[in-house]
Amino acid sequence: MELSNYKPKEVIKYFEEICKIPHGSKNVEKISQYLVDFAKDKGLSYIQDDDLNVVIKKPATKGYESAEPVILQGHMDMVAIGDISEETGVDAYVEDGFITAKNSTLGADDGIAVAYMLALLEADDIPHPALECVFTTDEEIGMLGAISLDASILEGKTMINVDSEQEGVLTVGCAGGATIKCSFPFRQETFTAPIVEFKISNITGGHSGGEIHKQGANANVVMGRILLTLLQNMEIRILSINGGDKDNAIATFAEAAVVISQEEEAKTKALEIIENTFNEIKDEYSFTDPNMKLEKNYLDMSLVNVVSGAATLTTIVALSQFDNGVIKMEPSMKDMVRTSQNLGIVRTLDNSIDIEILVRSSVESEKNYQVEKIKALAEIFGGVVTVENDYPGWKYKEESRLREVFVDCYKELYKDADDSLKEPVVETVHAGLECGIFTGKIEGLDVVSIGPQMYDIHTVDERIEIASIERTWELLKAVLKKLK
Repeated sequence: MELSNYKPKEVIKYFEEICKIPHGSKNVEKISQYLVDFAKDKGLSYIQDDDLNVVIKKPATKGYESAEPVILQGHMDMVAIGDISEETGVDAYVEDGFITAKNSTLGADDGIAVAYMLALLEADDIPHPALECVFTTDEEIGMLGAISLDASILEGKTMINVDSEQEGVLTVGCAGGATIKCSFPFRQETFTAPIVEFKISNITGGHSGGEIHKQGANANVVMGRILLTLLQNMEIRILSINGGDKDNAIATFAEAAVVISQEEEAKTKALEIIENTFNEIKDEYSFTDPNMKLEKNYLDMSLVNVVSGAATLTTIVALSQFDNGVIKMEPSMKDMVRTSQNLGIVRTLDNSIDIEILVRSSVESEKNYQVEKIKALAEIFGGVVTVENDYPGWKYKEESRLREVFVDCYKELYKDADDSLKEPVVETVHAGLECGIFTGKIEGLDVVSIGPQMYDIHTVDERIEIASIERTWELLKAVLKKLK
């Protein structure tokens, strides 16, 4: 059965069309053009900028002409993992009340937002103020579209973001962030020496915003600690260090190779230090990372190019000294992280070892302080630092008409729902959202972020609940009707 046979048909038909269009980050040309063609076909005004962001505007319906315009916002790109065809996109299907995809990510994050907005733009029977639908690009790789968008083209001071993944949650604030890239240059030396390799894996990991509070292990930090212990107890040279996939993901694996002296006892000593240090760390993280795994290997004499002794020292010491994990909790809200730092990626390149760290904070001054600390420490050890994707947080608004309208509409619509859904959860999140960028660009902007229930986003198990899509659609329509 085709997806569009399910309710709400006006939304799911567009979601099905979007699934058929390849739209991974940095591959948004087709989806952006699809949105432009939609606007042309419906006779709606639109703007497509140089970064392929699209804004489509629709006039207010009768009786809402004097109401303030409402901005609706989501991103058109997805995390594209798995078997996704350049011709036919994602192979989406229904299973047990959920839409999912065969052998790939689904892209409900944030294709469902695009579908909701297109359904609203097409409808002629839904009362609403003037709509400004904003479709941004490359959110998944640093919110690049939102950062580049010229917000002066928008008139609204009220914005509904549809990029949350948990039904029943009204998100009203988020952390800002910045990625700091530290590059430690090195001079190569040629050695004939034995090599010891080791790999850390099976760490639980998770999103560095949503799961940093669990205080689990980070493979790059574990690796740095083992290297530091080796360095303190014997002479070594780095051959390579690599770990982690993304700056916003807690590293689940890391691997290193070092050369050691030729004496036979050096082999035994190095392997024992690695094993013993790993066991100490695993014991410390026995609750969060019980499956943490160590693999180690010894290779006989080889002629190799290694990192110089001075660069080995500075890189390992710097790596072991960077903060990682929760820096500060929010004293005014229970169980809320305020500031954190994630040592996401370590890479050995031809002439440098590069480390990428993501700092998050809902307090801009604290975020900036952590960035300056990283810069100072890296530069002390000869590193070259660049700051990228620096975006502001979204501060909780004490008075919010939009939040009040959402709460009222939610309670009315969900009054007969299960207990778990009867009352909305109003919260701020430690993860970054595009809302922070928009509140930084539009003074006084009132924002709420919502979304239907999704699971396992950014994985091949990603799925979205069909019944939740419909309930969220009804909520969205009810809120727009009330914003008169």
